[in-house]
Formats: sequence, structure tokens, C-alpha cells
Amino acid sequence: MSNHTEHAFAVILAGGSGTRLWPMSRDNKPKQFLKLGGDETLLQQAAKRISQLIEWEKIIVVTNREYVETVQQQLPDINPNNIIAEPMKRDTALAMAIGALVAQKADPEAVVTNIASDHVLKDEAEYLRVINRSLELANSGEHLITVGVTPTGPNVNFGYIKVDNLVSQSGDAENNQVYQVNSFKEKPDLPTAETFLAEGNYFWNANMYTWKVSAILEAFHRYFPEADDKLAQISEAIQTPRFNPVLQDVYEASPKISIDFAISEKADNLLLIPGDFGWDDVGLWSTVYELGEKDGSGTVIVRAAGEQAPVVSLDGHNNLVSPDERLIALIGVEDLVVVDSQDVIMIAPRSRSADIKKMVEKLKTENLDEYL
Repeated sequence: MSNHTEHAFAVILAGGSGTRLWPMSRDNKPKQFLKLGGDETLLQQAAKRISQLIEWEKIIVVTNREYVETVQQQLPDINPNNIIAEPMKRDTALAMAIGALVAQKADPEAVVTNIASDHVLKDEAEYLRVINRSLELANSGEHLITVGVTPTGPNVNFGYIKVDNLVSQSGDAENNQVYQVNSFKEKPDLPTAETFLAEGNYFWNANMYTWKVSAILEAFHRYFPEADDKLAQISEAIQTPRFNPVLQDVYEASPKISIDFAISEKADNLLLIPGDFGWDDVGLWSTVYELGEKDGSGTVIVRAAGEQAPVVSLDGHNNLVSPDERLIALIGVEDLVVVDSQDVIMIAPRSRSADIKKMVEKLKTENLDEYL
């Protein structure tokens, strides 16, 4: 084991709800626990991928307490003590801080790479090379490291990171570049995204961060000091019976805030490594279609829970279909998303996949939460 991975830990964030993939992704079983292409769930894929670099004993999962049992079932190799049960949703800043504290309790010199449980990527070897490089750069504790995904088009669904000059590293090859981060940009409109792409010094923000625990705790102290006391309380309670009660108190007293807003946008020691490994956050049904295996009529069938009813198409083209217990028969329709899931059938044009989030909001306003 090389020096820079000796103290390496992974924190997998698995508490999200994934409402844009409703109705398959539900409050009780969000998208990270689904098979959206392939024989394994997105969570299982993420954990097995990073386990090639970091041993299972040093993989920590931060999830909602409702999902702990599901995590244990899907990842039996994870130490149950490394599954952190968040009592409520408080976004990524607190989740990443707690993951870092748990790693530090096991190893005071811990370096943590934070990874999502619900993303896909095509080039696993390149991904592991980039994460390995980020662990190497973070090992000294001088810098916080992010991976910026190389844009493949002017996407309006992602935030962007603007970089400045190339940071010189001795012996760097072209595929080993490291940049100083200039600023973070919110999700842009299409003309702005096209401008970013033309300028060439912008990357997609995939929320892939690596840091030495001492460095991120210093950043919290400097940029988000109101969390100091809460993090100290959590740190003292780790590996004691008081841990979950303390977590409950801290979460109730904490705001919802992302790591970007709390730390990254303010930090002056953030470096970016470009990542070109076919990444996507699988945030829309249209993305699931693009990533899926298509038959002769351009149809993608998603079987998220193994054996399900058949799909029969007569003159149908370019549809995405996810059956449940009933046969789905399509006649002469094109470019649709048809999802049969539990007690909901959802039908929409693929081009309006982004509006599914609006449907979820509409169900909430009509007090139909039992369907979410």
C-alpha cells in the first residue's frame, strides 16, 4: 500500500431522495438503492468501485436512519459501526463533516474521499486513477481537493466550477493536471452554459471532494464557525452509546446547508483535478434512457427489481419503459417514459423528464404524500 493511501477512508453519501426519478424512486426507496441498468444497485456499484482503492473496513456510509437496514442488506461487507444514521436531512455539509469525524476517530491522520451513492460512470480505471491522485494531493493537509468533471456539452442541470492557472506539479503529464479553483457557478441557463464551454476553463461540479480530516475541520472552523460546538459534541460521542442521541440534538439545531455553500465557495486552498470518466448523476429519466441498452426499436426497458411483467410494443419507438406486475403494451407511441411502480403509473414525454420534480411538488400540495 502506497503512503498516501495508508490513511485513506471513503465516505459514501447515501441519504438523498432522488425525486426526479419518481415514481420508481420513492421516499422509502430512493434511487441509490435501485438497479438502473446492470445487476447491482447504484449504491452497490459505488461501494465496489471504491473498494478497489480503499479497504472495506475504511468505507463509511452516511445515510438516513430509515435506510440503515437497506444499506446493511445491500452492503454486507461494511462494518455496521461505519453506517451513520442521520435523523433528518441536513444536506451535504453536516454529512461530510460527520463522515470525516468518524474516520478521524479511527485514524487521527485520516484522509477522506467523499463519493455519491447514486451516480454512474463509464471508465472505472480512470475514475480510480483520479481519486488516487486526489488522495495523494490531500495527504499533506495543505489543500482541499475537488474533482471537476470535464463537460461533454452545455448542460444546464449541473453546477460549474471555474478554474484559474494550472498548478505546477513536478513530473505532471497532460492527464495529471491540477488547477486552482477560481469560483463556483450555479446551474446556468443554456446561453451561459455554452459560454462556459467555449471559454474552456469550466468543469461540472460533481461534489467529489477529498481532504485530510484536519484540513476540512480547520475549514469549518474558519468559514462556518457556528458548527464548531456541534462537531465537537459529535466527535466526543463517536463509539459511545450517546452517539445517536447527540446526533439527534445536533441535527435538530442545525440548518440545511451544502458543503459548497458552507465551505467550498469560500475556501482559498481548493484545487481541482479534471475527471474525464463518463460521469452522470442519473438525475432524469431522459438520462436513464440515454445510458440504457436499446433494442431494435430504440426502446429501453428498466427492470429495477429483477423479475417483472413483460413489455410488448407494436410500432413503438424510442420509449423508456419500467414495468412492475402488469404487462405494459405500447401501440404507435414514441419518445415516452412509462413507469409502473407500486401504486403509481407515470407517463410523460421523455423531453419533459425535468418536470417530474414539479409533479412531485404538485402531489405534496394536494396532500397525496402516500404516493411519494
